[in-house]
Amino acid sequence: MCNCETKAPEVIDLSKLDNILDGYRDKADMLIQVLLKIQKEYNWLPKEALYKVSQALNVPVNRVYHVATFYKLFSVIPKGKHNVSVCVGTACHVFGAPKILDRLEKSLGIKAGETTPDLKFSLETVNCLGCCALGPVVVVDGHYHGKLPTADAEKILADYD
Repeated sequence: MCNCETKAPEVIDLSKLDNILDGYRDKADMLIQVLLKIQKEYNWLPKEALYKVSQALNVPVNRVYHVATFYKLFSVIPKGKHNVSVCVGTACHVFGAPKILDRLEKSLGIKAGETTPDLKFSLETVNCLGCCALGPVVVVDGHYHGKLPTADAEKILADYD
């Protein structure tokens, strides 16, 4: 089991960042939109990118960082290529979500809230996905897996390489 934090990649290719920023130079009011595009491209917001955004949009870096850490959809730590969300709301809990979460944690070698060292998977819990009749539910990259038997928890990850 991995007890270590996910390390940021040693070298981050920021060449795509220039293309994202080109249309937004000195447009401070577009900060969230720019961060969304960067998050989509890199799957997280590298520190180097936040500094470049600050310079390009002419926004203080502390403001950029504040926005990047305020909204849950942004991440300033590396995320996996595939996001695995386990619903732990009341209905899913009753139908076995804790056992599924435990199985996924063991299979991936990480705890909820962590990312595998190879940056392949991030595992998180969510309080409710709004599809209680399908409980327990696991969502991988936006694909819902409902009424999931505990024994099949690892099987759904096999499709994501």
